[in-house]
Amino acid sequence: MAEPTPRRHEPRLRPAPLLFEPAEAAADPEHFFDLESIDDPRALLERATELTHAFRAAADRAMEFQAIAAAQLADPRRFDRLTAADIAERAEWTEDYAKKMVEFGRDLMRGESAE
Repeated sequence: MAEPTPRRHEPRLRPAPLLFEPAEAAADPEHFFDLESIDDPRALLERATELTHAFRAAADRAMEFQAIAAAQLADPRRFDRLTAADIAERAEWTEDYAKKMVEFGRDLMRGESAE
């Protein structure tokens, strides 16, 4: 799993919208956000690039929420706090990575960026 890469000092980009696909389209393994129907390679590259940026932005944002949740779960003020090993098991991380995510989450909650 990649290390957290905080980017609080950078403005958030507004990614291309991730449109939900109808169930019948999602069931088709060849169907992916209607990219297969784009014949013009320029348009295909543009839309695929938009989706790539959107997925990266979503993954970065989700990782920030993971870090915040890990920090909250490890908070020593919680009577039901979890150890780094417990958090790692739940998130399918290594224990060392869980410790880093807890610290990253604490930085995020303090409004800091951990460069």
